[in-house]
Amino acid sequence: MSLSAKTVVLIAIGAALYGIGGLPMFGIPVFANTTLKPAMAVLALFAVLFGPLVGFLVGFIGHWVTDLFAGWGVWFTWVLGSGIVGMIIGLYPKLTRERLEKGLFSKLDFTLFVVLAFLGNVIGYGCSAFLDSILYAEPFAKVLAQLVIIAAGNTTLIAVVGHFILTSVAKRKQQSYNLKEAY
Repeated sequence: MSLSAKTVVLIAIGAALYGIGGLPMFGIPVFANTTLKPAMAVLALFAVLFGPLVGFLVGFIGHWVTDLFAGWGVWFTWVLGSGIVGMIIGLYPKLTRERLEKGLFSKLDFTLFVVLAFLGNVIGYGCSAFLDSILYAEPFAKVLAQLVIIAAGNTTLIAVVGHFILTSVAKRKQQSYNLKEAY
């Protein structure tokens, strides 16, 4: 598989924004080693606009960058979880037949976006929680609490920020889509 230069640049920009936005100074601590971070909106946006591969790599690399610069060491289980979140949200363009590209963003499209965000968080960070309990002997009750808080918090954050951004993207695309060439 080869990635175009444009895709590599998109992944690098998305991962950098996610990595910086995921640092503790930008997040809201909510539970043991658990922070709600605005970087999740960046991950969702890149995934929705550029698909599952970009979503996975932005989440994976971006979370890795966050962990490196935050100073607590890289937790590969949660790095993987962020990649899975991005991959699942990245299914959005295929499931909507790329309606956003045509400037369309209905209530049904928004509902699908929120459902994908929720499923991505539950599946992605569910894998993280499961692997933490298996590999690192983290207490199951702790990782389950982290999962519930993160899935609910991230989904809410992604839904609120995502609604404003995707509505704006749809309006912008609609204006471009309706342009006609003058003869």
